[in-house]
Amino acid sequence: MRLGGATWTDVATTGRTCVLVVPIGSVEQHGPHLPLDTDTRIAVELATRLELAHPCVAVAPAVAYGASGEHAAFPGTLLVDHAVLADLLVELVRSARNAFAGVVLLSGHGGNAAGLAMAGERCRAEGDAVLIWAASAPGGDAHAGRTETSLMLAIDSAAVRMELSEAGCTASLKEILPRLRAEGVRPVSSNGVLGDPHGASAAEGEALLSAMSAELADQVAARWPLCAGAT
Repeated sequence: MRLGGATWTDVATTGRTCVLVVPIGSVEQHGPHLPLDTDTRIAVELATRLELAHPCVAVAPAVAYGASGEHAAFPGTLLVDHAVLADLLVELVRSARNAFAGVVLLSGHGGNAAGLAMAGERCRAEGDAVLIWAASAPGGDAHAGRTETSLMLAIDSAAVRMELSEAGCTASLKEILPRLRAEGVRPVSSNGVLGDPHGASAAEGEALLSAMSAELADQVAARWPLCAGAT
Protein backbone atom coordinates (compact mmCIF):
# COMPACT_ATOMS: atom_id res chain seq x y z
CA MET A 1 0.00 0.00 0.00
CA ARG A 2 1.16 3.51 -0.83
CA LEU A 3 -0.39 5.63 1.89
CA GLY A 4 -0.42 8.83 -0.13
CA GLY A 5 -2.58 7.26 -2.83
CA ALA A 6 -4.85 5.29 -0.50
CA THR A 7 -8.17 6.30 1.02
CA TRP A 8 -9.06 6.12 4.69
CA THR A 9 -11.28 3.14 3.93
CA ASP A 10 -8.32 1.34 2.34
CA VAL A 11 -6.40 1.80 5.57
CA ALA A 12 -9.36 0.81 7.69
CA THR A 13 -9.77 -2.41 5.71
CA THR A 14 -6.30 -3.63 6.64
CA GLY A 15 -7.04 -3.17 10.32
CA ARG A 16 -3.85 -3.25 12.35
CA THR A 17 -2.20 -5.82 10.12
CA CYS A 18 0.10 -3.37 8.31
CA VAL A 19 3.39 -1.81 9.39
CA LEU A 20 3.86 1.79 8.27
CA VAL A 21 7.27 2.71 6.82
CA VAL A 22 8.22 6.38 6.83
CA PRO A 23 11.17 7.16 4.53
CA ILE A 24 13.25 10.04 5.90
CA GLY A 25 15.85 11.85 3.85
CA SER A 26 17.30 15.31 3.42
CA VAL A 27 17.72 18.18 1.01
CA GLU A 28 21.45 18.75 1.10
CA GLN A 29 24.43 19.07 -1.19
CA HIS A 30 25.87 15.87 -2.59
CA GLY A 31 28.82 17.23 -4.51
CA PRO A 32 28.62 18.66 -8.03
CA HIS A 33 27.23 15.47 -9.57
CA LEU A 34 24.43 14.14 -7.34
CA PRO A 35 21.00 15.70 -6.67
CA LEU A 36 20.12 17.43 -3.43
CA ASP A 37 17.47 14.81 -2.65
CA THR A 38 19.85 11.83 -2.92
CA ASP A 39 19.23 10.65 0.66
CA THR A 40 15.46 10.85 0.21
CA ARG A 41 15.62 8.84 -3.00
CA ILE A 42 17.66 6.14 -1.28
CA ALA A 43 15.20 5.95 1.62
CA VAL A 44 12.20 5.75 -0.73
CA GLU A 45 13.87 3.04 -2.82
CA LEU A 46 14.52 0.90 0.25
CA ALA A 47 10.96 1.44 1.49
CA THR A 48 9.63 0.42 -1.92
CA ARG A 49 11.69 -2.76 -1.92
CA LEU A 50 10.45 -3.58 1.57
CA GLU A 51 6.86 -3.11 0.40
CA LEU A 52 7.48 -5.52 -2.47
CA ALA A 53 9.00 -8.09 -0.11
CA HIS A 54 6.30 -7.79 2.55
CA PRO A 55 2.66 -7.14 1.55
CA CYS A 56 1.99 -6.21 5.18
CA VAL A 57 3.94 -2.96 4.66
CA ALA A 58 2.45 0.45 3.86
CA VAL A 59 4.78 3.21 2.64
CA ALA A 60 4.11 6.77 3.79
CA PRO A 61 5.06 9.85 1.77
CA ALA A 62 8.68 10.72 2.51
CA VAL A 63 9.86 13.22 5.09
CA ALA A 64 12.10 15.08 2.68
CA TYR A 65 13.88 17.43 5.11
CA GLY A 66 16.47 16.29 7.62
CA ALA A 67 19.08 17.50 10.09
CA SER A 68 21.78 18.65 7.67
CA GLY A 69 23.55 21.39 9.60
CA GLU A 70 26.95 20.09 8.54
CA HIS A 71 26.07 20.99 4.93
CA ALA A 72 24.52 24.39 5.66
CA ALA A 73 27.36 26.31 3.95
CA PHE A 74 26.39 24.90 0.54
CA PRO A 75 23.63 26.62 -1.48
CA GLY A 76 20.46 24.57 -1.81
CA THR A 77 20.74 22.77 1.51
CA LEU A 78 17.47 23.04 3.48
CA LEU A 79 17.46 21.67 7.01
CA VAL A 80 15.70 21.30 10.31
CA ASP A 81 17.15 20.99 13.80
CA HIS A 82 17.46 17.56 15.44
CA ALA A 83 14.80 18.49 18.02
CA VAL A 84 12.41 19.66 15.29
CA LEU A 85 12.93 16.43 13.37
CA ALA A 86 12.31 14.41 16.53
CA ASP A 87 9.11 16.34 17.28
CA LEU A 88 7.81 15.75 13.76
CA LEU A 89 8.54 12.01 13.85
CA VAL A 90 6.97 11.58 17.28
CA GLU A 91 3.79 13.28 16.06
CA LEU A 92 3.68 11.06 12.97
CA VAL A 93 4.04 7.92 15.08
CA ARG A 94 1.33 9.10 17.47
CA SER A 95 -1.07 9.69 14.59
CA ALA A 96 -0.35 6.24 13.16
CA ARG A 97 -0.70 4.21 16.35
CA ASN A 98 -4.40 3.37 16.01
CA ALA A 99 -4.23 2.37 12.34
CA PHE A 100 -1.02 0.37 12.06
CA ALA A 101 0.75 -2.42 13.92
CA GLY A 102 3.86 -0.29 14.18
CA VAL A 103 6.10 2.20 12.43
CA VAL A 104 9.50 1.88 10.76
CA LEU A 105 11.42 5.15 10.64
CA LEU A 106 13.75 4.51 7.70
CA SER A 107 16.48 7.11 7.27
CA GLY A 108 18.68 7.59 4.22
CA HIS A 109 20.71 10.40 5.84
CA GLY A 110 23.29 9.61 8.50
CA GLY A 111 23.01 13.09 9.96
CA ASN A 112 19.47 12.32 11.13
CA ALA A 113 20.80 9.93 13.77
CA ALA A 114 20.46 12.21 16.79
CA GLY A 115 16.90 13.23 15.90
CA LEU A 116 15.93 9.62 15.25
CA ALA A 117 17.36 8.52 18.58
CA MET A 118 15.38 11.19 20.42
CA ALA A 119 12.20 10.27 18.57
CA GLY A 120 12.67 6.56 19.19
CA GLU A 121 13.19 7.05 22.91
CA ARG A 122 10.07 9.17 23.25
CA CYS A 123 7.92 6.86 21.12
CA ARG A 124 8.94 3.78 23.07
CA ALA A 125 8.26 5.60 26.34
CA GLU A 126 4.72 6.20 25.07
CA GLY A 127 4.31 2.51 24.28
CA ASP A 128 4.52 2.74 20.49
CA ALA A 129 6.03 -0.08 18.43
CA VAL A 130 8.82 1.62 16.49
CA LEU A 131 11.85 0.39 14.58
CA ILE A 132 14.60 2.90 13.83
CA TRP A 133 16.64 1.85 10.79
CA ALA A 134 19.30 3.80 8.89
CA ALA A 135 20.80 2.91 5.52
CA SER A 136 24.51 2.20 5.73
CA ALA A 137 27.21 0.51 3.66
CA PRO A 138 30.02 -0.79 5.87
CA GLY A 139 33.36 0.07 4.34
CA GLY A 140 31.90 2.68 2.01
CA ASP A 141 32.99 6.29 1.80
CA ALA A 142 31.22 8.96 3.78
CA HIS A 143 29.36 11.32 1.45
CA ALA A 144 28.76 11.71 -2.29
CA GLY A 145 31.63 9.37 -3.10
CA ARG A 146 31.65 5.97 -4.73
CA THR A 147 29.04 4.48 -2.39
CA GLU A 148 26.25 7.03 -2.83
CA THR A 149 27.08 7.50 -6.50
CA SER A 150 26.72 3.76 -7.10
CA LEU A 151 23.42 3.73 -5.20
CA MET A 152 22.08 6.58 -7.31
CA LEU A 153 23.28 4.98 -10.56
CA ALA A 154 21.20 1.93 -9.61
CA ILE A 155 18.16 3.98 -8.58
CA ASP A 156 18.10 6.65 -11.30
CA SER A 157 21.16 6.92 -13.52
CA ALA A 158 19.68 9.92 -15.36
CA ALA A 159 19.95 11.95 -12.15
CA VAL A 160 23.72 11.40 -11.89
CA ARG A 161 26.03 13.84 -13.69
CA MET A 162 29.11 11.67 -13.89
CA GLU A 163 30.84 14.14 -16.20
CA LEU A 164 30.93 16.55 -13.24
CA SER A 165 32.06 14.01 -10.66
CA GLU A 166 35.34 14.61 -8.85
CA ALA A 167 37.11 13.38 -5.78
CA GLY A 168 36.84 15.35 -2.57
CA CYS A 169 38.42 14.78 0.80
CA THR A 170 39.45 11.12 0.91
CA ALA A 171 40.67 11.00 4.51
CA SER A 172 38.90 8.51 6.76
CA LEU A 173 35.76 9.68 8.52
CA LYS A 174 37.37 8.92 11.89
CA GLU A 175 40.22 11.26 11.02
CA ILE A 176 38.09 14.21 9.93
CA LEU A 177 35.06 13.76 12.21
CA PRO A 178 36.17 16.24 14.93
CA ARG A 179 36.62 18.97 12.34
CA LEU A 180 33.36 18.09 10.59
CA ARG A 181 31.49 18.45 13.86
CA ALA A 182 33.16 21.74 14.68
CA GLU A 183 33.21 23.41 11.26
CA GLY A 184 30.93 21.49 8.90
CA VAL A 185 31.76 19.89 5.57
CA ARG A 186 32.81 22.86 3.44
CA PRO A 187 36.08 23.70 5.24
CA VAL A 188 37.02 20.02 4.93
CA SER A 189 35.89 19.53 1.31
CA SER A 190 35.26 22.54 -0.90
CA ASN A 191 33.24 20.49 -3.40
CA GLY A 192 31.21 18.73 -0.72
CA VAL A 193 32.49 15.23 -1.49
CA LEU A 194 33.90 13.02 1.25
CA GLY A 195 35.34 10.22 -0.85
CA ASP A 196 35.87 9.59 -4.55
CA PRO A 197 32.97 8.79 -6.92
CA HIS A 198 35.22 7.44 -9.66
CA GLY A 199 34.68 3.74 -10.25
CA ALA A 200 31.05 3.88 -9.13
CA SER A 201 28.66 1.62 -11.02
CA ALA A 202 25.01 0.66 -11.14
CA ALA A 203 26.00 -2.95 -10.50
CA GLU A 204 27.74 -2.02 -7.27
CA GLY A 205 24.77 0.11 -6.30
CA GLU A 206 22.35 -2.75 -6.90
CA ALA A 207 24.48 -5.07 -4.76
CA LEU A 208 24.45 -2.51 -1.94
CA LEU A 209 20.69 -1.99 -2.23
CA SER A 210 20.06 -5.73 -2.19
CA ALA A 211 22.16 -6.21 0.94
CA MET A 212 20.51 -3.30 2.75
CA SER A 213 17.04 -4.42 1.68
CA ALA A 214 17.63 -7.94 3.00
CA GLU A 215 18.85 -6.62 6.35
CA LEU A 216 15.87 -4.29 6.65
CA ALA A 217 13.38 -7.02 5.72
CA ASP A 218 14.88 -9.36 8.32
CA GLN A 219 14.65 -6.75 11.05
CA VAL A 220 11.04 -5.90 10.19
CA ALA A 221 10.04 -9.59 10.19
CA ALA A 222 11.80 -10.11 13.52
CA ARG A 223 10.05 -7.10 15.07
CA TRP A 224 6.62 -7.87 13.60
CA PRO A 225 6.10 -11.64 13.05
CA LEU A 226 3.00 -10.83 11.00
CA CYS A 227 5.44 -9.85 8.24
CA ALA A 228 7.47 -13.05 8.45
CA GLY A 229 7.09 -15.38 5.51
CA ALA A 230 5.18 -12.81 3.48
CA THR A 231 7.67 -12.71 0.62
